[in-house]
Amino acid sequence: MIAVVGHTAIDHLFRVPKLPGRHNSTYITEHSVYFGGGAANIAAGIATLGERCQLVSLVGDDFPGSDYDLWLQRLGVEQDAAVVKGARTATAYVFTDDAGDQETFFEWGASAAFSGLEAPALDFVHMATADPDFNVRVAQKSRFASFDPGQDLLRYTPEQLGIILADIDILFSNNHEMDRMCGMLGLEREDLIASVPMTVITRGAEGSILCMDGEEYHVPAVRVEAVDPTGAGDGYRAGFLTAFRRGVAPLDCCRVGAVVASFVVERPGTQTNLPDRDRMLARYRKVFGEPGEIFV
Repeated sequence: MIAVVGHTAIDHLFRVPKLPGRHNSTYITEHSVYFGGGAANIAAGIATLGERCQLVSLVGDDFPGSDYDLWLQRLGVEQDAAVVKGARTATAYVFTDDAGDQETFFEWGASAAFSGLEAPALDFVHMATADPDFNVRVAQKSRFASFDPGQDLLRYTPEQLGIILADIDILFSNNHEMDRMCGMLGLEREDLIASVPMTVITRGAEGSILCMDGEEYHVPAVRVEAVDPTGAGDGYRAGFLTAFRRGVAPLDCCRVGAVVASFVVERPGTQTNLPDRDRMLARYRKVFGEPGEIFV
C-alpha cells in the first residue's frame, strides 16, 4: 500500500499565446476543466498501474457523490478524505502559453483545514503539495517517506523544510524548486542532495537525474508529441513510487516514471491518459529495452 498525502483539486486549464507578465493582459484561447490536485493525480496514477493506494486528503462538501469522487472510486483509490463543511474543494487555475511556460494560481479551499488535521502514522507515504506543518508531522510519524514540495514550497519556512528533509528517504524536485530550497536553507546543491538518501530531479524535456550514494545518473525523457505539460511530474512520481514499492532498482524506477509522464503530456488534463501496467510496459520496451523483473 502506498499512501499519498495532499491536495485533491479541480483543475481549470487555460491556453494563452504568451504569459503576459505583470501589468499586462492577454486573451485565453482555450479553457478546460479536469480532475486534479497533486496528491490525487499521483494516487490515480498509482492505482491505474495496479498498486493499492490510499489518498489522504481534504475535500469540500461539493465533492461527495461528484463525478470526481466516482472516478477515484472506479480507479480503486482508497479515499481517506475528510469533508470540510462549507468549503469548496481546492481549485487550480493553470495558464500555459504557446512556448510551454506556465503560471499557476491555487485556491486552497478545503485544503486550508490541513493545518488542524491530526497526522496519521503511515508505513509508506508520499507527501505531495499540502500544508507544511501537516507534512512535517506526517514525516515525523511515518516509517518511509518521500516528499515533493511543488508549488507549495513558498509556504514553507526554512525550519519546516529542514525538519522534513531530515526525516525523508526520497526527495523529488525540479530544477527551480531545488534552487529555491538551496536559497532558503543557505546550502549548495551538492550539500542539500547529500543530506537526503535519494534525490530525483526532474528537468522537463531534458529528462531527470537520480542522485544517490554520491553518484548522479541521467535518465532521458521519453519523446512524444506533447500537448500539455500539466501533471507530468505527478505522473513521474506515480510511476517511480509504484515501481519502487515493488522492489525495482531506483534507476529503473526513474525510467518507469519517465514513461508514465510521457503518457500524461499527450493529452490535456492530468488524469486523462494515465497508462495501465501493460501500456506502460509496452512503451518502456520501445524506449529502454526489456524491463526484466519490473512489475512481474
